[in-house]
Amino acid sequence: MLKTMTFQGLPGPQRGPGALDFPGSPLKFRTASEAESEASMSEASMSEASSEDLVPLPEAQVAQERGEEEASKKKKKPKGLANMFGIFSKGRKKGQEPAGRPEAKPGPGGRLPTVEELKADLERGRLEAAAPLMQLERELRAAAAAGGTSEEELVRRQSKVEALYVLLRDQVLGPLRRPLEAEPERLRQALAVLAEQEREDRRVAAAEPGASALAATRPRHWLQLWQRAVAREAEERLGRPAAAAAGLSEAERTFLGMGRTMKEDLEAVVQRLKPLFPAEFGVVATYAESYHAQFAAQIAAMAQFELCQRDTYLLLLWVQNLYPNDIINSAKLAGELQGVNLGSLLPPKQIRLLEATFLYNEVASVKELMTRALELESQRWAQDVAPQRLNGHCHSELAIDIIQIISQGQVKAESITLDLGKQIKHMLLAELAAFLRSYQRAFDEFLERCKQLRNYRANVMANINNCLSFRISIEKWQAPQDLLSPLNELKSHGFDTLLQGLFWDLKPLFKRLTQTRWAASAQTLEEVASTVEARLPEFSELRECFREELMELVHLHLVKEYIVRLSKRRLVLKTAEQQQQLAGQVLDNANLIQHFCTQNGSPATWLQHALPTLAEIIRLQDPSAIKIEVATYATWYPDFSKGHLSAILAIKGNLSSSEAKSIRSILDVPTGAREPSKSLFSLIKPG
Repeated sequence: MLKTMTFQGLPGPQRGPGALDFPGSPLKFRTASEAESEASMSEASMSEASSEDLVPLPEAQVAQERGEEEASKKKKKPKGLANMFGIFSKGRKKGQEPAGRPEAKPGPGGRLPTVEELKADLERGRLEAAAPLMQLERELRAAAAAGGTSEEELVRRQSKVEALYVLLRDQVLGPLRRPLEAEPERLRQALAVLAEQEREDRRVAAAEPGASALAATRPRHWLQLWQRAVAREAEERLGRPAAAAAGLSEAERTFLGMGRTMKEDLEAVVQRLKPLFPAEFGVVATYAESYHAQFAAQIAAMAQFELCQRDTYLLLLWVQNLYPNDIINSAKLAGELQGVNLGSLLPPKQIRLLEATFLYNEVASVKELMTRALELESQRWAQDVAPQRLNGHCHSELAIDIIQIISQGQVKAESITLDLGKQIKHMLLAELAAFLRSYQRAFDEFLERCKQLRNYRANVMANINNCLSFRISIEKWQAPQDLLSPLNELKSHGFDTLLQGLFWDLKPLFKRLTQTRWAASAQTLEEVASTVEARLPEFSELRECFREELMELVHLHLVKEYIVRLSKRRLVLKTAEQQQQLAGQVLDNANLIQHFCTQNGSPATWLQHALPTLAEIIRLQDPSAIKIEVATYATWYPDFSKGHLSAILAIKGNLSSSEAKSIRSILDVPTGAREPSKSLFSLIKPG
């Protein structure tokens, strides 16, 4: 999921659009042609090996040579190892070339080249001299084992051999320090010599050790010297200052630069060096391990400090995601590094501590941002700032802001690991629940204190509209449904505020139903419908789904008020004819209410049985038939109580008290309520 993030910046609210483009330089080593001009570097970079591979010199001479090394470094003149070859060049003038020397091959009669001839060949960079030099070394070792040669002579001859090996070592390891810029054939020769030296190390180590005047020079560990050189090169490459980039912190620039350098360098090793290097050298693993060690060192050094929130996130992002996924397991490197055990950049315990810090910081930041967003929104309400209009609806940015704050926190955690995303999800939803309760309280305070403001109703509708965005996101996050409770309360209080004036206007109209004994109920209900219809445009800036919910509340109010008037116990009809006439009027009124409300968007199909069934109870004369109707009615409206039933039965003046009691008893029998059941009679006070 994060492949699109590879070296293009980090996710989070601070990141601007567009990919980041750092000038990256590919893996670049010094050329073999620079070896002679940089011969002095051989002693510096390989000083560890030099002190081990050469025969020990007198202390005065060692001190003198060290002084010469320092002077050479300061002057930056390529003296190299010339001082060590005085014994080979006595009588030669300064600058005189050993012209006419034969190449490193057996002389007449199959003799080996002389030391002076080998030195001349090696100074010319002829790696063919490696084979006769090794033969010379073996003969020296054989002479020492056979005896008969003085110790002084053996030491003198070994000094010459070892001096030649120092020169050979630099000729071999020189191209390996800058392998991509060395000639392929030259690189192959150097690798062949290195491989042969490794085999000789193993052969000598396996031989029976014996007392000898010769100093121990094997194993020479040239392969290890090369590996150390690779490690130093990785340190140099990854330690370079990061290029400047607008909008990025120093840590971001550093890790982005290291990541790109490491990826490009390892890809170059795979594509260009692996085909040339012997398989046993493990060139890809050597470079990968060296770069990994340097990357880990940088990460570990950064982790020692008290990190800011952004850098904690950045560190985890690289350790847990970008480094393992976009570098180690990238398309070009995954197969090559599969058998290389690089491990994690940080130990698991330290990662867990950083993750805990990240979670704490991120949740605290989310909480602070949400609190600030609500404060700004509340200030706009109190200052009577009109809400925006979007597609003809009152609109507030609050819900969008809060959803983005939560989502960004979730995305940041998931960008590190999916498991961390799961951990933070529960924490963020808990903070969202607390926010929604605060939102509800702030809205209720606004409803109470700001009634006289000009944009009061518009802001009420804007906040009701907010509930849709919140609800969609909560369902998308698969959050617990009780998270919606504060929103439902907010919406309910908003609807009550918007409908308060309309319901006040309808009150005197419903009073007529009892005052006129239902004689003109149809006319009264038509006036009710006209009054409602005239006020509906006031709610047009609600979203459609909320206009439907509001119309359902109007529908419920009309049915409820009608039942309230019908249950006032002021209407007692003693004949079946009168009861049938009233039942017909109630059914007509019920149809009028149902048709009007449905036509204007009410989805309250659950109310369609409320009045017609009461009309049927009034019409029926057989107590058994009435019981069946009451039992059915109770399944539709579980809150229909004996008190409500008694008020309806009171209309039937020809019903005895025992019959009424028998009918009421049917409500003592449990009936399965139909789902979903909503409140109707619990809103009506019996009697």
